[in-house]
Amino acid sequence: MKLKVVVHDAEEGGYWAEVPAIPGCATQGDTFEELLQNIYEAVEACLSVELQAPKPTERQRVLEIAI
Repeated sequence: MKLKVVVHDAEEGGYWAEVPAIPGCATQGDTFEELLQNIYEAVEACLSVELQAPKPTERQRVLEIAI
């Protein structure tokens, strides 16, 4: 899997990065090498979240749509 990562210079020094394909996936590091390590850890953590499918009641329906 290949993901694009946007790296920013942090105002207070160091770097911070975000992964646009994974909403909310961001990290920071004091050095570029630390940032790279943290990016891998952040992506792994963001992708390892297990979401349980909602269990509908008699009065609810669960739909999945693609747009």
